[in-house]
Amino acid sequence: MSNEEIDAYLATLEEPKQSTLGDLRQTIARIVPDAEQCISYGMPAFRLRGKVVAGFAAYKNHLSYFPHSGSVLPELPDEVAHYVASKGTLRFPVDAPLPEALVEKLLAIRIRQAFEDEPL
Repeated sequence: MSNEEIDAYLATLEEPKQSTLGDLRQTIARIVPDAEQCISYGMPAFRLRGKVVAGFAAYKNHLSYFPHSGSVLPELPDEVAHYVASKGTLRFPVDAPLPEALVEKLLAIRIRQAFEDEPL
């Protein structure tokens, strides 16, 4: 059901927002293939072992990546310096996907933080 919900969300977007977020979705799915696609807080997201580890959304003049933790972006100050960022949101242009290497780092930090207290 959630894959279809994300498909429906993306279908409502005009280009290039639709393609840019579609690319981000594929990148996240490739990096974390075990993650379940879902809707969290009304936006597309990825859940791993019950914890949301990434989300994204489209807005009028930008797109946003949500690490679902306020402590992820502060670990990458140099990598996110040329983006508009708040504690829990990374804004990026509608026609410029986030680099895959950055998405990998964002996900690695979030996953480490989310599961650091759990046994392997």
